[in-house]
Amino acid sequence: MITVIIAGGSGTRLWPLSTSTQPKQLLALTSERTMVQQAYDRARKLGDTVYVVTEASHAEALRAQLPELPDEAFLIEPGRRGTAHCIIFALDYINRNHDHTEPIAFIHSDHNVRDIQGFAHSFDTAARVSSDRGCITLIGIEPTFPSTGFGYIQRDGVIDARAGVYNVESFKEKPNYDTAKQYVESGNYLWNCGYFVGSVDVFMNEMKRSAPDLWSNYQTLASVAEFGGEEYNRTYLELDNQVIDIALIEKAAELAVVSADFDWMDIGNFKDLHNAVAKDENDNYVRGENIHTIDIDNTYIRNEQPDKPVAVIGLDNVVVVNTSDGVLVARRDVAAKCGDIAKKLQA
Repeated sequence: MITVIIAGGSGTRLWPLSTSTQPKQLLALTSERTMVQQAYDRARKLGDTVYVVTEASHAEALRAQLPELPDEAFLIEPGRRGTAHCIIFALDYINRNHDHTEPIAFIHSDHNVRDIQGFAHSFDTAARVSSDRGCITLIGIEPTFPSTGFGYIQRDGVIDARAGVYNVESFKEKPNYDTAKQYVESGNYLWNCGYFVGSVDVFMNEMKRSAPDLWSNYQTLASVAEFGGEEYNRTYLELDNQVIDIALIEKAAELAVVSADFDWMDIGNFKDLHNAVAKDENDNYVRGENIHTIDIDNTYIRNEQPDKPVAVIGLDNVVVVNTSDGVLVARRDVAAKCGDIAKKLQA
C-alpha cells in the first residue's frame, strides 16, 4: 500500500503555538516527536512507499523533520487549492510512477493515534475491501460522545460484520448537540475523520461516474507533460479551492466504511490538545521552563520562552501559552476562538 500524508494545514486555532510559518503538523504537541513525524511512524506500518503533500512554504521544514524520505517523496503544491485538488495532485504523480491498481491510503498529519497496530489493521482491511469491491473505502471512528465538531458517516448494510465493514448510507455535517446525541445513541453513525483508501483506478472510475468537474481537472493536470514544471504549476494554480468531501466523497455512487480499530483524536484546538496529553492528578499539563503555579486545576500551560517567567495562580479551566509570536490566556473550553485572533493578526 502507498501512503500519502496530507500536511498542508495552518492550525490557527492553536495560536500562538501554531502559526502560518510554523503550523501544528511541525510541532511536538502530544509527544517528543512532531505531529507529522508521528504520522510518518504510522504510515511506515502501512507500507514502504510514503509521500507527503504540502504547500511550498512548508516544504523545507518538512524535509528537515523527515530526513528518512528522499526529495521525490515530497509532493509540493505551488499553492493551496483545497483537499480535493491536493488529492488529485497526488493521484496524478502516483499514476505516473506506480502501479495504478495499488491501494493508496490518504491520512492526515495532525491526528493523534496511540494504537499504531490497530491503525495498520484498519487500513489493511480498508485496502482489501477497496480492491475487492472497486470502491473508495473510508475509515470512521466509533463516537465516544456527542461531538458537534465532527461530521458523521451514517452506515447501513453490513459488508463484513467480523471486520467491521459497512456500506455508507449518507454523510451528516457537524450537527447541533441534540442531533449528535441522537446519532450516538442510534449506533449507526461514525465520526468522519477524513481517511480514504483506493487505487488510482478506483478514484478515477469514481470521478468519471460521480464528479465530472473534478475528473476534468484531473485530466487537465495529467495532460501536462512535466509534473511540477512551470506549466504544471501554472495549471494547478488556475484550479479553484474545493474540499474532497463535497467534490467527490459525498457524491460517490458506492462507498464502504471500516469501523476503526484504534483510538483517534483530531488535535484541532487547545481543548482537544489538553485531552490528548498526559496530565497530573489535578488535570494540569505544564510544559517548559520558568513556570510557577499555585492552586491550579484543569489547566494547560506552555512556555516557549524560558527567559520569561510565567506564573499562574488560583485558576481553573484555562489555557496559558507564551511564545515569541504572542501570549494566549483563555478559558479552556473557548480557546478554539483564538483562531479568530490569529486571522486578525494575519490580516
